[in-house]
Amino acid sequence: MPKSLKYICHNGAGYDNIDVEACTARDIQVSSTPVAVNNATADITIFLLIGALRSMHGPYAACREGNWRGSNFVPGTDPEDKILGIIGMGGIGQAVAHRARAFGMKIQYFNRSRLSPELEKGAKYVGFDELLSTSDVVSLNCSLTAETTKLIGKKEFEKMKKGAVLVNTARGKLIDEAALVEALKGGNLKAAGLDVYENEPEINKGLYDAPNVFMTPHIGTGTTDTQVRDALST
Repeated sequence: MPKSLKYICHNGAGYDNIDVEACTARDIQVSSTPVAVNNATADITIFLLIGALRSMHGPYAACREGNWRGSNFVPGTDPEDKILGIIGMGGIGQAVAHRARAFGMKIQYFNRSRLSPELEKGAKYVGFDELLSTSDVVSLNCSLTAETTKLIGKKEFEKMKKGAVLVNTARGKLIDEAALVEALKGGNLKAAGLDVYENEPEINKGLYDAPNVFMTPHIGTGTTDTQVRDALST
């Protein structure tokens, strides 16, 4: 990069893909466009949440292959009256909560600090372990930091409510994918809805093979409207 470079902006939420220490050493400012991506990311979170609850992966793939529902159709689960536990109640988390309420879901969340009542809008503030053990659906909407890397691993999957669903539209490295595969195989998790992966663009083969994983290839902010907002925010 030329010595004249003074500012780098990542068009998206977070900037974990930028070496901030190296930038700081060269007096380069770093930013992102978090607010611009809130709605698109929340939309795909709900899409994956419903897809995972409804066991959509199998019949969807079968229908695309001309095999109607397929041979292993499993009835899904309604979101109504289910508890959605949101980890990371920033702009995206709040947008997810707003959409989930329309489906009749009850909202609880874990965050570094409690929100004001105006921002909570009735959501319940709980501890991390309580959220894992009582949520029917856990949605990851937090930033990737040294502290949150592999935030959800074997120990956390064991704490989760049996038959729960995990949704991740934040960063793949928040989850230990090997532990996720084991939790899905062992039946501790009903399903997962994933848009991000630990080692993108590679995806753990166990996730490809799992019939209870509803996947998209990191397209959470992939709309023309959001890209325009990103550019304008920059």
